[in-house]
Amino acid sequence: MATPEEQITPADAAIVTTGTGRKGPEEHDLPQSLKDDMDLCLKILRDVLGEYNPELLSTFDTVRNYSVEASAEHFAELEDPNPAQDGLKEAVNVIDNMTLHDAQLLARAFATYFHLANLSEENYRVSVLHERENNVSGEQAVDPINELTVAYHQLINEMGPAKAKELLDQLEFHPVFTAHPTEARRKAVEGKIRRISELLGEYKILGGSDKKECLRRLYNEIDALFRTSPIALKKPTPVEEADTILDIFDNTLFHTIPKVYRRFDDWILGDQAGLVEPACPAFFHPGSWIGSDRDGNPNVTAKVSRAVARKFSDHVIAALEEATRTVGRNLTMEAETTPPSAELKNLWSHQKEMSERLTDKAALISTKEMHRAVMLVMADRLHYTIERDADLMYHSCDDFLNDLKVVQRSLAEAGAKRSAYGPLQDLIWQTETFGFHMVEMEFRQHSVVHARALADIREHGLHGERGDLQPMTHEVLDTFRALGAIQKRNGLKAARRYIISFTKSAQNIKDVYELNRLAFSHPEDVPTIDVIPLFEQLEDLQNSVDVLEEMIKIPEVQARLKATGNKLEVMLGYSDSSKDAGPTSATLALHSAQERIAKWAESHDIDLTLFHGRGGAVGRGGGPANRAVLAQPVGSVKCRFKLTEQGEVIFARYGNPVLAIRHVESVAAATLLQSAPSVEKRNTDMTKKYADMAAQLDEAAHNRFLDLLNTDGFAPWFSIVTPLTEIGLLPIGSRPAKRGLGAKSLDDLRTIPWIFSWAQARINLAAWYGLGTACEKFGDLETMRQAYEEWPLFSTFIDNIEMSIAKTDERIAKMYLALGDREDLNKKVLEEMELTRKWVLDIVGDKWPLQHRHVLGQAIRIRSPYVDALSVTQVLALKSLRKKVDKEELSQSQQAGFIYLILCTVSGVAAGLQNTG
Repeated sequence: MATPEEQITPADAAIVTTGTGRKGPEEHDLPQSLKDDMDLCLKILRDVLGEYNPELLSTFDTVRNYSVEASAEHFAELEDPNPAQDGLKEAVNVIDNMTLHDAQLLARAFATYFHLANLSEENYRVSVLHERENNVSGEQAVDPINELTVAYHQLINEMGPAKAKELLDQLEFHPVFTAHPTEARRKAVEGKIRRISELLGEYKILGGSDKKECLRRLYNEIDALFRTSPIALKKPTPVEEADTILDIFDNTLFHTIPKVYRRFDDWILGDQAGLVEPACPAFFHPGSWIGSDRDGNPNVTAKVSRAVARKFSDHVIAALEEATRTVGRNLTMEAETTPPSAELKNLWSHQKEMSERLTDKAALISTKEMHRAVMLVMADRLHYTIERDADLMYHSCDDFLNDLKVVQRSLAEAGAKRSAYGPLQDLIWQTETFGFHMVEMEFRQHSVVHARALADIREHGLHGERGDLQPMTHEVLDTFRALGAIQKRNGLKAARRYIISFTKSAQNIKDVYELNRLAFSHPEDVPTIDVIPLFEQLEDLQNSVDVLEEMIKIPEVQARLKATGNKLEVMLGYSDSSKDAGPTSATLALHSAQERIAKWAESHDIDLTLFHGRGGAVGRGGGPANRAVLAQPVGSVKCRFKLTEQGEVIFARYGNPVLAIRHVESVAAATLLQSAPSVEKRNTDMTKKYADMAAQLDEAAHNRFLDLLNTDGFAPWFSIVTPLTEIGLLPIGSRPAKRGLGAKSLDDLRTIPWIFSWAQARINLAAWYGLGTACEKFGDLETMRQAYEEWPLFSTFIDNIEMSIAKTDERIAKMYLALGDREDLNKKVLEEMELTRKWVLDIVGDKWPLQHRHVLGQAIRIRSPYVDALSVTQVLALKSLRKKVDKEELSQSQQAGFIYLILCTVSGVAAGLQNTG
């Protein structure tokens, strides 16, 4: 690739067409509305590029055409293994002869296209959902589009109404938003994407001058998107990372979650919906690690945790204040038509005693409208809660919720049931869901850090009488003080969970309880905490039950079990187990651990919650969450599903209100349905039936995976053939790529860059390596096909791997692998890729990946040419950087230029592949 000092030479020569007669991606058999959106976005982008620089547009078209040709050739190789053309080689030649500056612009152009393609697909999914809803008759007993109502009716049919209602009341979906850095988009880009999405939706329904104005604004936003650097100027601080949650809260969650509850009520209660007490409980309980997960992140301090908690609390209380004021202003019923209850009058008297100033102001606005007046005072009290006015504030969310229910009961008693169970009920649901904390903050730290802190205290004394304590020890103690302060301010739900990474023994749990006590001078100040063991590596998963058996003997744990009705939470790590043992063995080990932990919990009459540390990528337990739930062992869900949500997954699942509703309904439905006898029986029977097959696949896959990782020189080779080092430079999260506990090898490398790097290299090794060899050794295709049809765990696993394989490309992979000069490792990777692809396709009965999943398969095929163009740009930049840095031929500015180019392509490829981390 040419350096900035060289002149552009290929631009004129680049103005070509494919000449193959093959269809470009936009010409494939797509639904018309999706095709229209993609055509419109591509036209606007091309116009924008032409306005910026005609030569850039020419190069964009040329590389695009060659990439389309190459993609068509690639799929045609099934019938014609020797295509006459070589579009990929031509694309490589064009890109390799570009100046570094123009390569950066080209990368930004393709990254912009992916954002627009994502929006087009998202809008299409939304339109399909609306169309399906429109076709549902209101006369049906169950809404076939609302998976939650379908699941509930199935429970009624299998277990009867009473048991189904009992399970519904236990339902809990608990997503935990983390700051794990897998979202490669900067916030400024996300804002533009959201505005473009809104404009695309409007463009379809407008006409005349309104349509022209909408089009002009689309041009403005897309032009600004291209001209905006995809790379943020700096890494976010942990306090700034909290804006991710505030953004999702404001744009979707706060208003969307009550709609989920309401949609369920509308079908279950029928004509009585909104006239009687709701049937749907507030089952959505979000959590957060942002600002509280300090495992390997020195930027998360006790001070940061307090600041983030305050940020969450003030924001949600302000939202509740606005909602309370809005609902209150609409309660204009006069006392004559809607007499206040004695209970409401007592509340008004209490408010007057608290502050005549507030009640006089409310009375002026709402003469003879006591429901309205009471609500306006409540809104004012929320304002003073943020201000921390001790005389006027609500001292707990429960106090506010009780006042809301007083108003609701008064309205219902007066016959104003629509007002009682309409917008006021939505406000009650919002309060029950988000409280005064918005999200339940969870603290996490590595077990080694706790052990070192205690050793330091024992050596020097708690207050350093025999010498100074280490700064880390002070920070550990301050962490518990911060947790206690948050708990005092915002309630027990706001902060009570403390997770121990790399839990090895019950001693790790004892350490945390001891440190919690030592952090406070007075026992009454010690906060209530629930310590959660996190089992991550293969050996830890295998030993988990033994650790838990010792854990419940700890006095503090026994006290918490007694106080909570024997509730206990255990976390399972998908990421490190996959990196430690390989994807096949990790999947089976996690399933086995869940099964054993669930049986252990049942034997001790423990009410178990399993917390799944999943990611977006398949190598981190990613894939459709609803299918994952339905594949869990008996007793491991019990109407509660808790998992981590991070990076690009947060925006994808919760960024659009319509899609957020569908996601929450889908996961909640699976969580409920997992307790159905038919589902439990199938999971149990099939696990037993295919236990021998699973054991054989496990052993062979594990050995193959370890053989790769234990090859001499694997770790440095991995860092050369992937953009591992460069990904660590991305300003997409406050946390370092390594844990900071003396990382010297892959063992200490965080799983996210491990998986992210393989995805960027179009290899996705972390998702599938070892399975092909395992299938080859097992050899019984018929049994595996039968397992795929019958066993939910195996079918989900194979489908996820097929999706991952669909995003691999051996042509691109070879270009990355060539950077490492290790034919032995290249051979292992490519042979295993081919073998895994062959067996997965044979098991599912496809000729090419995702052939039977038309929408997803077609979407990936459409994206492939554009991802290829960015991948070629990235690997050529890596090649230039690797070789020329070794020879010291590049200046610092040139190195910085190549790194910036690589980071631009990383962002674009992530947008193209979508689930990268």
